Amino acid sequence: PTPLPPPNTTQTNMTVCGPMKQYQVVGRKAPTEAFPNPEAYRMIIFAPNMVIARSKFWYFMQQFRKMKKTTGEILDVNEIVEKNRNQVKNYGIWLRYDSRSGTHNMYREYRDLNLCGAITQLYDEMAGRHRTRPRSIQIIRTSTIATADVKRPNTLQFVGKGLKFPLPHRTDSAKRGNKALSDQTFTVGRPTTCFR
Repeated sequence: PTPLPPPNTTQTNMTVCGPMKQYQVVGRKAPTEAFPNPEAYRMIIFAPNMVIARSKFWYFMQQFRKMKKTTGEILDVNEIVEKNRNQVKNYGIWLRYDSRSGTHNMYREYRDLNLCGAITQLYDEMAGRHRTRPRSIQIIRTSTIATADVKRPNTLQFVGKGLKFPLPHRTDSAKRGNKALSDQTFTVGRPTTCFR
């Protein structure tokens, strides 16, 4: 009989599929007879799912401590969800990313309902503006910023007191008891959408 071909062993890198989530990963070096109770390390990681969060934990632990997946164990993985998700907040994000020419530090600001939404905006914008792959971005610190401390022009335009969002062009619809612009399906003239 002919032998079966080897399985496909292509390495899959981290991609951003959907919104990012915030995870708390706790791990430690596997206990041995010499060290029966090694110290545990806790890390806050942003990832699209729990599998990638565990993978990123071992990636960072291999850099900071002499630990890797084969000699360690993960004790707990929890998703962190913000309590107040009904109010728009200003978020400041400090990050480091690898470009084609080197490693760069950066500070960015976003407005969103929660931190995970701001991180999702960050990954999308870094991919569009700097062609940065998700695996090349390392988030150093995040914080909620007061309105007086906002620096970036894109965020400053949304923090004024007299902020208004006018609706210059509107069309009536026949939904919920409202009268439509025309009872006919097709009409000769275009509807007027400018209201004063």
